[in-house]
Amino acid sequence: MTTEPLFSIPRSLESETVTITFEGKPLMVPAGISVAAALLAGGAHDFRSSVVGHVPRAPYCMMGVCFECLVEIDGVPARQSCLIPVKDGMQVRRQIGAANLNGAIYGEKNE
Repeated sequence: MTTEPLFSIPRSLESETVTITFEGKPLMVPAGISVAAALLAGGAHDFRSSVVGHVPRAPYCMMGVCFECLVEIDGVPARQSCLIPVKDGMQVRRQIGAANLNGAIYGEKNE
């Protein structure tokens, strides 16, 4: 079994980069790629845990159909990382179990 990331970033996309943070680890990634692609290229193996059993889950379809790539982005839970482009300074965390939405408004942090 390989220990190398399954995805890599083509050299042609490395000209303009942004820095995002995943679980406290900074990652320099090409501007414009999805959060899911950036995390996979950075070596992330699991993005969230399932609601039942807390089994590690990772992106599957990479086109917004399966919801396996849910993460917390800048404090907002349940974001589909395959559909969100990276932005400089973005803070990304794994989603553990069900999202606590308690009246959250899309795009705002939970308090």
